[in-house]
Amino acid sequence: MKLYDKHILPYLTHKICSLSPATKQRQKIVPFAEGKILEIGIGSGLNLPHYDRDKVAHIWGLDPSIEMWARSEITNGELPFPFEFLSASAEQIPLGTNSVDSIVITYTLCSIPNVHAALLEMRRVLKPGGKLFFSEHGTAPETHIRTLQNVLNPIWNIFSGGCQLNRNIPELLKESGFSFEKLDSMYIPGWKFASYNYWGVAK
Repeated sequence: MKLYDKHILPYLTHKICSLSPATKQRQKIVPFAEGKILEIGIGSGLNLPHYDRDKVAHIWGLDPSIEMWARSEITNGELPFPFEFLSASAEQIPLGTNSVDSIVITYTLCSIPNVHAALLEMRRVLKPGGKLFFSEHGTAPETHIRTLQNVLNPIWNIFSGGCQLNRNIPELLKESGFSFEKLDSMYIPGWKFASYNYWGVAK
C-alpha cells in the first residue's frame, strides 16, 4: 500500500476534492476566516484561493502528508498573504496556546485517526473568542443510508487514506467543547453514502 498511499491516493484525493460540489462548500466558509489562521488538513491547498486577502494576517497550513502538499498548484510567492506549511498531525499542533484567531477545516475530520485529541488541540491553539470554520461530510440522517455507511466503512477507509464515512460531525464538535454559531447540513452532488455535508461556524 506504500506506493498507493504516496502516489495514487494523493492524486485521487486532489482530483475528487477539486470537483465543483466540494468547491462550492469551501466558498461558503473559507472567506469568513480572519486574522491569524490555522488550516487543518490543507492537503493540496484547494482552500487558498478562497480566503479574503483583506481579512488574513497569516495562514499556517497543517498537513502530515508532504505528498498531498506537493500536489499544490500554488507557490508561496503567488499568495497575497504570509503563509507557512506545517508538516505535522492535528493531534500535535506545533503552535502556541491561544495563538490563532480562526481555524479552517474542510473534509479532514473524517480521516484524522484520533479526532477527539485533534479537536482538543484546536481548542488549545484557538484564542478566546476565536472561531472554527468547517465543512465536512459525515453520518447521514436516514437510517438506510447510515446502515450503508456502516457496512461500507471498513473497506472504504482502507482505500481512502483512513476516511470514515459515518462520523457524526456535530456530536464530535460538541463533545470537544465547541458550540455552534451556525450549523447547516444537506446532501451535495455525489455518492449518497459519502455526500451528506455539515458546515458552519463553531466557537
